[in-house]
Amino acid sequence: QVQLAESGGGLVQAEGSLRLSCAASGGTFSTSATGWFRQAPGKEREVVAAISRGGGRTAYQDSVKARFTISRDNSKNTVSLQMNSLKPEDSAVYYCAATWDSRYYDTPRFEYEYKYWGQGTQVTVSS
Repeated sequence: QVQLAESGGGLVQAEGSLRLSCAASGGTFSTSATGWFRQAPGKEREVVAAISRGGGRTAYQDSVKARFTISRDNSKNTVSLQMNSLKPEDSAVYYCAATWDSRYYDTPRFEYEYKYWGQGTQVTVSS
């Protein structure tokens, strides 16, 4: 059974940076497509970034383009989300998700495309 665990969340001031990390057990990220989602209070969960199987393609929500970077470290079996120039509206619980379904290997952006989810890590950006 695959388990995902996020880390790196916390409280940061606006314009600051955080790096989230997601570790997998029972699965190898290099053969998966992986994404980061977030959910703010009272809002739907939304995709933030995704990386394809193999890591050759990435996709981002428009509001985070040029500020966030998703990457994979195959040697550590982790996927990271580097978040720069953070804004208060980036505050949310951030979730890592992964799929090994070949139908969704190309930067999946919808929740139904992912089978495995982490428990989430809180990111709070103060103004």
